[in-house]
Amino acid sequence: MFRWGILSTAKIGRDHVIPQLLDAENGVVTAIASRDEGRGRAVAARFGIPHTFSSYEALLASPEVDGVYIPLPTSQHVEWAIKAADAKKHVLVEKPLALRAEDIRQVIEARDRNGVLISEAFMVTYHPQWRKVRELIAEGAVGRLRHVQGAFTYHNVDPSNMRNRLELGGGGLPDIGVYPTVATRFVTGREPARVQAVVERDPTFGTDVYASVKAEFDGFEMSFYVATQMAARQVMVFHGDKGFIEVETPFNSRIYGDDRVTLNNINHAQSTVFRFGDVRQYRLQAEAFARAVAGEDAQVFTLEDSLENQKMIDAIYRASSHDGWEKV
Repeated sequence: MFRWGILSTAKIGRDHVIPQLLDAENGVVTAIASRDEGRGRAVAARFGIPHTFSSYEALLASPEVDGVYIPLPTSQHVEWAIKAADAKKHVLVEKPLALRAEDIRQVIEARDRNGVLISEAFMVTYHPQWRKVRELIAEGAVGRLRHVQGAFTYHNVDPSNMRNRLELGGGGLPDIGVYPTVATRFVTGREPARVQAVVERDPTFGTDVYASVKAEFDGFEMSFYVATQMAARQVMVFHGDKGFIEVETPFNSRIYGDDRVTLNNINHAQSTVFRFGDVRQYRLQAEAFARAVAGEDAQVFTLEDSLENQKMIDAIYRASSHDGWEKV
């Protein structure tokens, strides 16, 4: 059984990840660390976690922990991923791993010198609906893929929320812009060549609250928008010359709506619907990670993949400063 330690009592860990780590068939949660000792003890009691620490360093030094899940603010991800690796712990770190592609290279170096597994927590790549989309595209179900369209939006104007705090790595592109890019790259196996973008920032927060992006891949185009101050919406569409695929709950599985992939034929006269029941994508992620650590054949999201995705986000920011295309 892989022994997990949790760095911080962050909401995403409490509400989504820790419950599914506890349900994983090949892992247990043995420790949690919080700089607020009372909060750490409360979360430990809630989930039956046997060991609590009042510092992250103490948890990393514990022999009761094989690896850590890091849901800290984005601005701290690189720092603590490297510290955990140097403590010889395997690392599953929340997305986005970094705010610049060059920072991910430091994490790759830490992984290699310590011989540990480090993976960015893109849980969507473990969900069977995205495996199905990849399979359908590969087998030519939509014919020649011509265009990918996506949207991911929510409404959050809370000034204390980390998503609206620039110093913590807040902003729409780091928080949710990474999902349409990852999903498209995952199902097509292709990388973008260049991008165009419009990015708007909140005058008070300084964070990007809206981005409209056009990207050129080998053989197809992509357009998507993300926003943190619009009505909630999620959708991804993969449109070819013989049909199109719509993913109706692409990112927040079982929270935003039912997990469903619809394949429509050339005349939109026939649809095949693939439904996915009680899929727990965070659990699937944890189980794959533990299997990979054990040396089993398990596909996990690699740091090299993280680097390529962040290069696209970096290019979007650069493109937003001028008209025209920006090379990725």
